[in-house]
Amino acid sequence: MEYYDYTQPFVSRRSPVMGMRGAVATSHPLAAQAGMRMLLAGGNAVDAAIATAAALVVLEPTSCGLGGDAFAIVWDSGRMHGLNASGRAPEGLSADAFRRAGMTKVPTEGWAPVTTPGVVSAWSALSRRFGCLPFREVIAPAVEYAREGAPVPPVIASYWNAAQKRFGGRGGVFKEFERAFLPGGRAPLPGEVYRNPDLAATLQSIADSHGESLYRGNLARAIAAHSEATGGFLTLRDLAEHLPEWVQPVKAGYRGFDVWEIPPNGQGIVALMALNIMEGFDLRDAPRLAPESLHVIIEALRLAFADAHAYVGDPQAVEVPVDELLSPEYAAARRAQISLSGAMASVAPGRLDGRKTWEPSDGDTVYLSTADWEGMMVSYIQSNYMGFGSGVVVPDTGISMQNRGAGFSLEEGHANELAPGRRPFHTIIPGFITQSGVPLAAFGVMGGDMQPQGHVQVISSIIDHSLNPQAAIDCPRVRVMGTDGVLAEPEVGSDTIAALRRLGHNIRAEEGRAGFGGGQMVWRNPDTGVLIAGSEPRKDGCAVAI
Repeated sequence: MEYYDYTQPFVSRRSPVMGMRGAVATSHPLAAQAGMRMLLAGGNAVDAAIATAAALVVLEPTSCGLGGDAFAIVWDSGRMHGLNASGRAPEGLSADAFRRAGMTKVPTEGWAPVTTPGVVSAWSALSRRFGCLPFREVIAPAVEYAREGAPVPPVIASYWNAAQKRFGGRGGVFKEFERAFLPGGRAPLPGEVYRNPDLAATLQSIADSHGESLYRGNLARAIAAHSEATGGFLTLRDLAEHLPEWVQPVKAGYRGFDVWEIPPNGQGIVALMALNIMEGFDLRDAPRLAPESLHVIIEALRLAFADAHAYVGDPQAVEVPVDELLSPEYAAARRAQISLSGAMASVAPGRLDGRKTWEPSDGDTVYLSTADWEGMMVSYIQSNYMGFGSGVVVPDTGISMQNRGAGFSLEEGHANELAPGRRPFHTIIPGFITQSGVPLAAFGVMGGDMQPQGHVQVISSIIDHSLNPQAAIDCPRVRVMGTDGVLAEPEVGSDTIAALRRLGHNIRAEEGRAGFGGGQMVWRNPDTGVLIAGSEPRKDGCAVAI
């Protein structure tokens, strides 16, 4: 038989995966196995996370690459640690250049939106601080997948096909994309084996140098040379000066639990602000998908997004009022704007300093959760932003460059204005849940501005409605679309959608599932130590445990 139908005509039911010694959950089964190999070899949750992340660069290049960014939250020895490995705008790039050209938004393709890549610096920093296996051993599965090849699963194949339509056959700065990622001139079909020997050699160089080659070695020189030869802005100096930053995660209390996110420049604060608002409504008596529950969630998210889009930027460049935005008083003031009898006609940011709002673009990302038998847990996320990012691929390396700079604003004086050396508003966010100082869950939901919305809905499913991690991830979702209303998965139900319309929401059902995020979670039962993992049915991945 030469052809298999890889569509899923029937509902596929997943049970939560359970284990005692370790767990990995991510969006590609072979990547999860790479992480599990580290645990079986005596590595810890950080070793497993790095191995999984490196494998995803090979196995899911439609959403991440060596030219992307990363964030992580690590629970270890009774403490929470945050890592911000997002890159900065090149020193030679500023908003003025785009404004002089008459642009109102940063382009999404080519070198213009390329910022310094942070993914490899995240792997190195995590390994040096927490890892217990040699870095070469941790990267080895990714090298093997790139050299020997791996079959492409259906969801990833569909994203690859979309990238072919976007970048295939365009030539110019995009010709290397076709050579590296469109073997035979097209995207791989489901079940076809994809190999990338250039990427294998690049990953081996990263493994041998503990990541230094990408910032201060042969790979850095290759990136800078390609940038200079093709009209780019990224230089050797930009790469050499990049360093990831250890940060203290921020939190919000929700019904006796603490939810943790990385502080700005990321959008994790959106989830925390929304939860602070929701705290004042009792959602536990109504079903999870009842219109009254979804109404509160939608309105809280609308308010939180308005504030984030007005006030969040690089905290090393502008003052982001995190404490004020997360204060109970501010949450109460925003909560008072919500009526249970109808939707708000319009939403504006709260009165902090009157800055204007802006809307972020969509994105593609990979997320993973890991845990080990000693109590370490990792929540990790990495991304090239819009699929393959900018479409720029460095010759003979397999390195695809992100377009994260498209997240900047060109509005003069905005908190998120593009400026040399500044980090953009970032969509990718790892999450974590604790209770009374006890670690419970490493979790995340990938997918542009769906990410904080997914965090809120998964958390509500677990805390308000006592769903297990897999069921909470399976649960149908809604998505606030800025000024364009609300989308709902059909499984939300036609009666619920009709009731939300009567409340004034501009809501419609959306057949495709790609826009509703991709969640993963590892939960540790504090009484038994049992690890309970769930993986997104909207993606190709799985959860594994020992």
